[in-house]
Formats: sequence, structure tokens, C-alpha cells
Amino acid sequence: MSDMWDDGAEDLRTYGNPVGEKATLREYLSNYRLTVEMKCRGLDAEQLARRSVPPSTMSLLGLVRHLGSVEHNWFHRVLQDHRDEPRLLVSPDNRDADFDGAVADPAVVEEAFAMWKRQIAAADAWLDELDEADLGREVLVADGEPASIRDILVHMVEEYARHAGHADLLRERIDGRTGQ
Repeated sequence: MSDMWDDGAEDLRTYGNPVGEKATLREYLSNYRLTVEMKCRGLDAEQLARRSVPPSTMSLLGLVRHLGSVEHNWFHRVLQDHRDEPRLLVSPDNRDADFDGAVADPAVVEEAFAMWKRQIAAADAWLDELDEADLGREVLVADGEPASIRDILVHMVEEYARHAGHADLLRERIDGRTGQ
């Protein structure tokens, strides 16, 4: 197999024809999370922190930090109504703090992945308690407008899909690996 692709045995994504809307949304979200993780696999701190093209601050490490912050914001702050807690890796004077702080330091890499995984685990634990009927329940989002849990889950799939595409291009620029 070309070194442009991961070995199929390393691909943990599932395509199990889930039954029900909640199961479908969860499978898509889980698969996109795994796609981002696969794009980062086998890279060192310098490669993970490598910026794409100036003036962009985007890097794979920045994406991991950003997605951890996004998971925390939507699943913890919004869906569980903990808006009084500050957002992770977001600064009022630097809207790119999640990307700007993505530096080539093994400790930063370790903390970024640990934070992202903690946020995913917390989100999944919350989703485990959610009934299919809850998907239509509305919560207030940042602008005070109502949105259904369903809309927020679809938004999370969209967020990951967009960033998985970014991750694909970033990884290709680092070592030529594409696909998946």
C-alpha cells in the first residue's frame, strides 16, 4: 500500500448503518473525530505545530486545541448550561489563541491531546444520557436565540468535517500523506 494512506487496520472508524437519528449523528461525529486523530498520527511536535501557509496560523496542533475548545463550549457551556465558566483557549484580546498557542513543544502537544480527549469523553458521557426524543429540545445559544440539540449536533459534525478537510491538506503538506 502506498505510504500516502494509513494501513486499513489502523482505521478505527466505523460504518455500521446505525439505527436512529441519535446513533447516526454520533457515528458521524465519532468518525470525524477519529479522522482528525488519524491525520495527526505519527507526527512530532514540530510537524504538528507547522503552519500551513502565511498568514494563516492553522496547524494540526492548533486544530486539536481548537476542537477541544469547541467541544467544551458546545457540550459543556451551551448544552449543559455552564455559560458562567470561561471558554477554553479563547482570549478576549486574541481570537486565535488556540492556534497561536500551538507551539512545537512536546508538553503543549501532550496537554492539547489530553484536553481534547477529556472534552470528547465528557461530551460522549453527556450524549449517552440523551434520549432520541431529546434531540428536538431547544437551548439558548450565544446570541440568545434558541437552537435544538439536533442542530448543535449537526453543527458539530459540520465543524469536524470542515476541519478534517483542513487536516487533510495540512498533513499532505507535511509528508504527502493523503486520503481517509
